[in-house]
Amino acid sequence: MTLSIDPSTVKRGLSAHAALGLIGGALLYLVCLTGTVLVLYEEWQRFEQPDAPEMSEISPAAVQRAVESVLAAEDEPTTHLYVHMPTAELPRTTITTDTQAVHIDAGGSAVLPEENAWSEFLYALHYTLNLPMIVGITIVGLLGAMMLALAITGVIALPRIFRDAFRLRSRKTGGIAMADWHNRLSVWTLPFTLAIGLTGAAIGLAIASAYGVAMASYDGDTDALFASLFGDEPEMASATSTAVPDVAGVLNYMSDTYPEVEVTYAILHDPGTTGQHVQIVGEHSRRLIFGEYYNFTADGAIVGTAGLSDGSPGQQAAASTYNLHFGNYGGLIVKIAYIAFGLAMTVVCATGTFIWLGKRRRRGIQEPRLRAAWHGVVWGAPAALGLTLIVRLAGGNDAPFAAIFWIGLSLSVAIAAWRAKSFGTGTRDSEFSTAPIKTGA
Repeated sequence: MTLSIDPSTVKRGLSAHAALGLIGGALLYLVCLTGTVLVLYEEWQRFEQPDAPEMSEISPAAVQRAVESVLAAEDEPTTHLYVHMPTAELPRTTITTDTQAVHIDAGGSAVLPEENAWSEFLYALHYTLNLPMIVGITIVGLLGAMMLALAITGVIALPRIFRDAFRLRSRKTGGIAMADWHNRLSVWTLPFTLAIGLTGAAIGLAIASAYGVAMASYDGDTDALFASLFGDEPEMASATSTAVPDVAGVLNYMSDTYPEVEVTYAILHDPGTTGQHVQIVGEHSRRLIFGEYYNFTADGAIVGTAGLSDGSPGQQAAASTYNLHFGNYGGLIVKIAYIAFGLAMTVVCATGTFIWLGKRRRRGIQEPRLRAAWHGVVWGAPAALGLTLIVRLAGGNDAPFAAIFWIGLSLSVAIAAWRAKSFGTGTRDSEFSTAPIKTGA
């Protein structure tokens, strides 16, 4: 029996199918765009709050005074206290608790609250699309897997892509030139794309995949799974005192015993309780790992390390994923390279969808509103991001950046689609060549 469906219904169904593909492309484009901007995460924090005190180092005694002062100012006990130690990328000392974050001067005094709401918004936009944590990070992880698949299938589908790596028909116009740039940029950035896609998928899907692995090998205990990779909180004997832990003693021990390790964080777990202890995150030079965890008792006696620097190959690889993904190694030169490659990936995402829409158009599928909507995404996303930054520079640290961004982007897409419906296609006919495009040539 043949199912009879009205042609107009079929047309609407095809448009809806294409629109869903456009949403996936838009999210991938957005992740590439925000990831490129986020490479300068530390620099954005310094730009946001230029009057925060900066220093190349701070004495252990000053850190101890700062910790005691901040804990004394807490209205309720905090479960954790984080001391960000000054680094080359972010030469500031900042203490964060469950309820506050303050900048510390070189003498150990809290001078002003940390105000980097825009940088945190940008981080959340890239990491979770401003969605609830598990949902957002899983979607971003799937987009990383999608990026990986597109890169691999693109190479398979275009066997001459490497031979023509430096062939540009730039004097041509329309779809041919766009396809050339898309393919060339794809080849030039292929190793970077594979690395970013793989690490992005690993980071984003870690929580979702952990449930399956934990059920198979850890009796459903996801905490035990992550502890096998990143170390667990060590078993500590009850502290004999609930006084502030000896952070200064711990820092002195680190500088004397591990002079080659750069301390990036000092973490107090359950301060003010009998279970309190201190954990140090130490960065190892010429290593991709984000750091090693050094565990201490409250009175400054070392307990051991988590093994991120010298544990199993799998453990070291897991600890290297974050830095490899975000370019947090090698200093400014590596960051510049990540920005350049990130911009190229963003262009590849944008042009790939334009090429796809052009192919549909040549098959006789006229979708002016979808093409215009894609223009709204490509130009509206950076414009909306710029608008949030303008609001921040105007003094709006407490502004609803996520709402401003998503409303701005939605308006950009809606207005572009409306103009296409009311005034024509909204795009120049020359954007897509009517001649066949042999993208592998």
